[in-house]
Order: sequence, then structure tokens, then C-alpha cells
Amino acid sequence: HNRRENYRFVRRGGGWGIAMRFRYAMVCSSNQNRSMEAHALLKRQGLDVASYGTGSHVKLPGPSLREPNVYDFGTPYKKMFDELRRKDPELYKRNGILQMLKRNLSVKLAPQRWQDNAGDGVFDVVMTFEEKVFDSVLEDLNNREQSLMKAILVMNLEVKDNHEEAAIGGRLALELCQEIEGNETWEDTIDDIVAGFEKQHRRKLVFSISFY
Repeated sequence: HNRRENYRFVRRGGGWGIAMRFRYAMVCSSNQNRSMEAHALLKRQGLDVASYGTGSHVKLPGPSLREPNVYDFGTPYKKMFDELRRKDPELYKRNGILQMLKRNLSVKLAPQRWQDNAGDGVFDVVMTFEEKVFDSVLEDLNNREQSLMKAILVMNLEVKDNHEEAAIGGRLALELCQEIEGNETWEDTIDDIVAGFEKQHRRKLVFSISFY
């Protein structure tokens, strides 16, 4: 198998460059934990990846369940990091939030919202980590003007929103996306890929095909 088949040539700033075969989007509710863990791993492996949240605001745990830290999408991770470190360094170190934000700001500037991403171009594969996020992505795609008729694969892998589960979910998302990347088109092989993944990991995957 010739590995070079996995690349396509694209125009880049007046010249030609090589891009990976597919574009991936990792999506959770706040673009903080699950989607960013997967984004960091896929990026490290050289896949063409972006990440988003679908919530109305970005929420981070606070001193109690009733007092979350709420931010607008687009607020830099660095600003959140500095603010929470100033508020209560012990608490946010203990619950892993500072370490998570540090990881996030090394990947990109700020959380982005899926529903506002039309300007980012089209994706081939969207991976969500929660059923309501999966539903939000599909609803948003259905509401868009579908002019290109280009198929997009939307998959949900249910992952609890804590650091340990996010680490496992990120590795599983990477494995799944590498499997997809190794194929000429995902349309012909997705049923087999999903069946193999579910059998190996005993984790259920839900997927749907939408269009741009």
C-alpha cells in the first residue's frame, strides 16, 4: 500500500502543498475537554483537524455545581487560565482545570462554536462525544443551505465529561480517524470500520450522513 495515496495536493498561498486526505472536526459542548483532548492527539499525529463546541456558552466547573465559570466562545484559553489561577489556584489545580487550559492554549487560541463555523470551510468527518451534541451538529447542518451536495460523516462516541474519560475518548477518536484516513473514501468502508471498532472496544458508535 503506497502511503502517498493518503495525501492530496492543494493550493496553498500561491504554491502547492500536501494536505491529508480528510478534514476532521472534534465537537463537544464547550470545546474544552473532550473535543480538545481529541484535537490535540489528532494534530500531533498530523491529521487535518479543528474543534468546536455547540453550547450557548463555554462552561467550566466552579467552586460548586451551582457556580460554574461561564465564558463566551472566543474568550482566549489564556485569559481563562489567568483568571482562574488568580481566583483559586488550589481548587483549579486540584480539579485539573488549569492543566487542561494549559493544554488547550498550546493547541489553539480560544474555544470556537460549531454553529458559527461556516467560514472555516467544509469537513469530511465530524466526531462528537455526547448525544445532544451529535443532534445539535446534525440539526445545524440540516439548517444550512446544502449547495455543494458533498457528503459529511457525523459520528458520536459517548464519552463522559471528565479528564480520565476524555483521555480514553481521545485515543479512541484518533484510532477511528486513522482508520478512516487509511481509506480512499469513507462512504464504501464506514459500515465495516464501525462494526470492527464496536467489536474491538465494546463501545457503541452512532453515525449519520449529512450534506453540505
